[in-house]
Amino acid sequence: MTQPMSPENDAAGHALPHGVLSRRRLLQCAGLGLLAAGAPRVARAAAEAPIVQLRSGRVRGVRDGASFVFKGIPYGADTATSRFAPPQREPAWRGIREATQSGLACPQLNASEPTGEDCLSLNVWTPGLGDRAKRPILVYIHGGAFSTGSGSDPLYDGRRLSRRGDVVVVTVNHRLNAFGYLFLAQLGDAGLAQSGNAGQLDLIAALHWVREHAEAFGGDAGNVTVFGQSGGGAKIATLMAMPAARGLFHRAWTMSGQQVTAAGPRAATQRAQRYLEALGVGPDQLARVKQLPSAALVGALRVRDPSRVEDTALYLGPVLDGQALPRHPFWPDAPPQGAQIPMVVGNTRDETRAFLGNDARHFTLDWDALPALLERQQFVDLPTKGVIDEYRRLYPRYTPSEVFFAATTAGRSWRGAVETLEARARQGAPTWAYQLDWYDRDGPHASRRAFHTLDIPLVFDNVGQPGAATGDGPGARAMAAAMADALLAFARHGDPRHPGLADWSPYTLERRQTMVFDDASRLEDDPRGGERRLYAQAPFLQRGTQ
Repeated sequence: MTQPMSPENDAAGHALPHGVLSRRRLLQCAGLGLLAAGAPRVARAAAEAPIVQLRSGRVRGVRDGASFVFKGIPYGADTATSRFAPPQREPAWRGIREATQSGLACPQLNASEPTGEDCLSLNVWTPGLGDRAKRPILVYIHGGAFSTGSGSDPLYDGRRLSRRGDVVVVTVNHRLNAFGYLFLAQLGDAGLAQSGNAGQLDLIAALHWVREHAEAFGGDAGNVTVFGQSGGGAKIATLMAMPAARGLFHRAWTMSGQQVTAAGPRAATQRAQRYLEALGVGPDQLARVKQLPSAALVGALRVRDPSRVEDTALYLGPVLDGQALPRHPFWPDAPPQGAQIPMVVGNTRDETRAFLGNDARHFTLDWDALPALLERQQFVDLPTKGVIDEYRRLYPRYTPSEVFFAATTAGRSWRGAVETLEARARQGAPTWAYQLDWYDRDGPHASRRAFHTLDIPLVFDNVGQPGAATGDGPGARAMAAAMADALLAFARHGDPRHPGLADWSPYTLERRQTMVFDDASRLEDDPRGGERRLYAQAPFLQRGTQ
């Protein structure tokens, strides 16, 4: 909530939004010595730019047409001085802090934007300020597999979604990789008991900030929807099992991102030991790790993961630590604390074309080359010949490359969604499923079809943004309208149905109802049921948690 303030009026005598300072009030404060030198300049800027009182000081954003935009607002203190520890509240500041540029991203490999450990910040888009309109609040949690990314990608720009639905949109930066998920609890420092979930605790701190400031930004603290893609969806699934997150959000929408199990303490400790070896630090030297330059911590992330399932860089993600995360997110059942939270679980039809489609050879496979490649890439321990034979039976017209992309999608990207949907259905929790089949058939990305991340610009109604692989044609705009309006309906009412969609009923084990988004969107019962049954023959293993 904003701090109490006297009512303000504009030059015409109309009441200004609660929490926003008028130019006259700024000048009055300046005359009383309450503002620093240079107040007239600040006052002139305030006539064009909104200023909002927050718990730690005032911030100035920008007016962008019908929207107010604030970027880089801190919701926590610089983590450099409390590395691996739970987040601390941001320090207060004097004067007016500019909130016009996105904050730093967490240090990470191959960063494409400025990074630093002072990375606990968020961005806000809203149609109104302090007007008590009680708009739904949508908090987007970015992907990047717990290791990379930020909330500042152009595809996450919240202007169009905010205007389209008269909602408040928030994106968040938080700690990632070793800074947010390095489990050091069993290596001798009791103060680091929750280090394996520090990044999750950052998100909880951000949600507390959102609840506290909902009214200032025209939002409803009692109606917060979290939505996220890939790693963002996995972070949301994890939050649903964290007691400290209870009550901070009221709806959840995940896109190609599930977290059925977390890393166990033994596996997480083994990874921490391997990481410390790469740093050249012994387990008895944790104090030294807190003092190393952040660049050294980033460089050590290149160490290979000990898992034999896949040869990748070190996996660092949520940890079953018995404190911050006392249970697996969706195993052996759905978390009881989320039973009343409506949830949408979605995926794209051709997920793995996003990352396995980077190799042109994967599009020209023959039946002789397919078995060995699929053995390495499906991440499920089933007889490869049997998998190929079943796909050829299910889809007689598929080429070897089509079998490859379909099988890897079903084996390693889709199964977490199925596990989550089944757990929620057994719980009787309100849950909807979708599958994105649509893609721009005439665009430059047509060979990748409905690949991983394609739904991001659609739900944000950002098909015209740089980096959107949807194209900006009539088909893309129609699909964006269908998906964005579903998200907005879900945020407002807890149900994704809207007049532009066919009836979308909740998911049940009997029918497995799934909304298939395409040029002609439709509700299907158990789409790809044959593939689901094929991979159900093997136990589900969450990638990176063994």
